[in-house]
Amino acid sequence: MKIKKKKGFTIIELLIVVSIIAILAAIAIPQFSAYRIKGCNSAAQSDLKNIVTSEEAYFVDNQVYQAVGFVTGPADLNTTDYLPGAKLSKNVTAKVIATSTAGGTFYTSGTAHVQGDRVMAFESEEGFFAFEPKTAGAVWDGASVAAATTGSDFAGTQM
Repeated sequence: MKIKKKKGFTIIELLIVVSIIAILAAIAIPQFSAYRIKGCNSAAQSDLKNIVTSEEAYFVDNQVYQAVGFVTGPADLNTTDYLPGAKLSKNVTAKVIATSTAGGTFYTSGTAHVQGDRVMAFESEEGFFAFEPKTAGAVWDGASVAAATTGSDFAGTQM
């Protein structure tokens, strides 16, 4: 009778493969989270730039800036009679505060993605884009944009 040689992997070989996969997963998962947050911040920044462009176009036609209440995307700001051409991405919140003073008319706007870690802001009087850190996953309430209209600079860093 012939003895057949058994083929297959030993337990040591399987343990080595599983440990290599675990090490790669431990490195990749935090990197994926960082890329996801960065993408969410980019969506909020893009929406802010669209709002700025729409505000300036609205000003050319009407000689006044349009205030936008606190809006959460996905939303087409044109259908709510705010800003023609401005749209918000999913899970992005936006707020625009228009102010008229003896010194002129200006506006402050801000956007934030729910999963992002920054609030993006623009102040038309200074022509200044900035951001302020926030907790990723926390819903932004628009408070930092309101503070920027009181004359103080937005408490952030230039983008």
